[in-house]
Amino acid sequence: MIQPNDTVKMYNLPSEVKYCKKCTISNQRPRIVFDGEGVCSACRFAEYKDSKVDWNLREKELRDLCDRFKRNDGSFDVIVPFSGGKDSGSVAHKLKAKYGMNPLTVTWSPHLYTDAGWMNLQAGIHVGGLDNILGSPNGHTHRKLTKIAFEILGDPFQPFIYGQTNFPLTIAANFKIPLLVYGENGEVEYGGDMKNAFMPTRDYRTDHKKHYFSGIAPEDLVQYGIDKRELVPYMAPPVDKLDAMGVEVHFFSYYEKWTPQENYYYCVENTGFKALPNRNEGTYSKYASFDDRLDGFHYYLALIKFGIGRATSDTAHEIRDGHLTREEGVRLVHKYDAEFPIKHFQEFLAYCDISEDYFWEVIDSWRSKHLWEKVEGEWKLKYQVS
Repeated sequence: MIQPNDTVKMYNLPSEVKYCKKCTISNQRPRIVFDGEGVCSACRFAEYKDSKVDWNLREKELRDLCDRFKRNDGSFDVIVPFSGGKDSGSVAHKLKAKYGMNPLTVTWSPHLYTDAGWMNLQAGIHVGGLDNILGSPNGHTHRKLTKIAFEILGDPFQPFIYGQTNFPLTIAANFKIPLLVYGENGEVEYGGDMKNAFMPTRDYRTDHKKHYFSGIAPEDLVQYGIDKRELVPYMAPPVDKLDAMGVEVHFFSYYEKWTPQENYYYCVENTGFKALPNRNEGTYSKYASFDDRLDGFHYYLALIKFGIGRATSDTAHEIRDGHLTREEGVRLVHKYDAEFPIKHFQEFLAYCDISEDYFWEVIDSWRSKHLWEKVEGEWKLKYQVS
């Protein structure tokens, strides 16, 4: 029998659940901070962007950055991690079309591509005119890592996150391209560690393991019986090699106000991006995070561990962007947040080679007692935004 996981201890979660006064997020999101007025750090950062930032000056900083790294011999001068989605597509296309850079987009393959996700990746290449390298890890290894991550981290997406974070660094090292530009700084845009809130860069030496790997780096997985040779594609190049190249990792959201809905409109017009005909499971949106058939289980596990589902995440940032009122957001959370991703459930079980009973054993092991209770035999969240 699977033993309960101590989610509270692992993520340093507060025992008392509180909700932001301005959006729908709770204090259960790891590393988020609430101030004395009950407002989350992400909402305060949104206010800062609206009232304090001179975006014309930030654009000048971006142009200066591009001038510093721009190459005039036709070779690639910037790496853009690229899923084919609206956010990474808008970054890569703007760097090329508006700022005169020659980006090489780098894609770490999803677990199982959706048709729509694959079509958007191809559209970015053929309609958006973006050069691309697609990295596809060993399928046997990826399945093993996905099952392990599901069990020990409560997030089957962690192997994808390893590659999404480290594979672009590997390509940068191999092609000797020292500039990487990601989209948004999720820690400050959506709530998390604010240490990089007022700077354009990310420290690849320290931030990755803390912010993106839940404290377990790829090389740590040897303790679960994985051969280190299998983990090489998931690992970053040696730090001294990156330092010698003068590698810099920048966030585009520092230089241009980050609005996901505007990125969607931009990519529809410029890269051939197409949204889904129907909403994603667990939320109301149609234009984000649908390139992987296992996407829904990443968001569902966030609901289990933190009481924060996909609709909560979507409504929170759309409230900050002024696209929803808090009241509208609350209604959407109540309607969609706890929806189970049934569409690809059997594929998930087959991918991880587990039974449905075992799936629910693992799920239940991640339920925190301060968030969940059984009512007439059914698990229910004790708290929901109101």
